[in-house]
Amino acid sequence: MIWQPEFTDKTLSRKPGAVQRYSKEFKAEAVRTVLENQLSISEGASRLSLPEGTLGQWVTAARKGLGTPGSRTLAELESEILQLRKALNEARLERDILKKATAYFAQESLKNTR
Repeated sequence: MIWQPEFTDKTLSRKPGAVQRYSKEFKAEAVRTVLENQLSISEGASRLSLPEGTLGQWVTAARKGLGTPGSRTLAELESEILQLRKALNEARLERDILKKATAYFAQESLKNTR
């Protein structure tokens, strides 16, 4: 199923030459629709009733990762990856320490029961 934008009377009665503003959610959904369905820009623009140039700019920005609606920059994503890797390494270290402590106390418990 392909998402179709909802039009209001205001959208349809727009003055010629007036600049159309689209919400971030609308842009993100339009880009997602084109990319997920592997549509050409012209086909996507036709289906979504958008100018080809407008949709083309959104899709190009999405492919480059340059501030598409709802997305973050490459630097932000790399920073998050670094933080997550550090947290993962810390969790692994804690897990390993707990495993060793469990094994140690299990051995001590066995020695005390004999």
